[in-house]
Order: sequence, then structure tokens, then C-alpha cells
Amino acid sequence: MLAQLESNISGDVQTLLDTFESADLHGHFDLVYAAAALHWTDPATRWPKIAALLSPGGVVASFGGPLHIADEQLSEEVRRVREPYVADDDIPSPDGTPADAELQWPGTEMAASDWFTDVNQVVIERRATIAAGEFIGHLSTISAYLVLPTDQRSEVLSVISSVLPDHLDLVADITVHLARRSEVE
Repeated sequence: MLAQLESNISGDVQTLLDTFESADLHGHFDLVYAAAALHWTDPATRWPKIAALLSPGGVVASFGGPLHIADEQLSEEVRRVREPYVADDDIPSPDGTPADAELQWPGTEMAASDWFTDVNQVVIERRATIAAGEFIGHLSTISAYLVLPTDQRSEVLSVISSVLPDHLDLVADITVHLARRSEVE
């Protein structure tokens, strides 16, 4: 992903290949954002490290969301064929927030932290049509499939692919969480 980013940027942009936890980051910024990545960070250190990077009043933004097949009948067929391999491929909330809660993760952690204030959540409704191969590529990045032995992962992705039309419509809503860095530490 870093090579792809570097091939598509111009100007004064520095890149760094590291984990968030071990990256030697300095300075204060008006914005720190994460695109569908916070769940990969260490819960014990993510918020203090983000807060340390933000200027007082600076904004932390997180955005992402799952892709779901829009056609309920097709979605059910995919569930049926993947079930022998993967019971559920939804990504659970890292803090156990129920799917029907008004405020979702990571907003729940932001709101519970003394580091942040003015926590907001906005859902941007989005629909997309993608090729079946792109959808299979997406599934191959989801933890429920990644933890399978390679042969089983290949098999389940092949079985799912066999029931998909050439293109499929997705519900691809993006949930955005915004919060300000508290001025008091």
C-alpha cells in the first residue's frame, strides 16, 4: 500500500513504513485521521498517542464502514455458501458496542476519554456497484477469512465467487467520527 501511495502523490509528502505504536512521530497537528484502521491499533495507547499529536482544539477523525450486499436474496445465498467455513464475516466492534447503539465505536471510546470533547458521529449513505472480483478481493482482507488456513480461504472465496453475478450492488455507508482534543489534560 505504501508503494501505491508513493506512486500517486506529489509535493512535500513524507511517508513512513511503521506501526502506529512504534512510529516516532513528533509535532502538533490540527488534524489526525484514520481511514478504517483504528481497530488495528493498540487500545491501551491509541488515544494518548493521537492526543499527543494534536494541538489543543485539534480534530481527530475516523471514517470507515463495512460493505454489505444490497440484494438481500444474494446476501443470503452468500451467507449460505460461506457458512461451512465462516459463520459470520462482520467485523465486531472492538469495545463490544452493540450494532444498534446510537454511538458506534470508535466514537464510544472517544466519548469515554478525557482526551477528547465534542464527539460527533455522521453516517454518509453511499451505494456502489463493483465487479465480483473486486468484492472477492475485499473479502480476502477481512479477518474472518484471513485467519483461515490458506487452502480453506481459497476454497471459501471460490465458492462465494461462484454464486456472484458479474457485478453486484453494495451498501457502502461511511461512518465518520470527529472529536476535538480537550484543552485540559
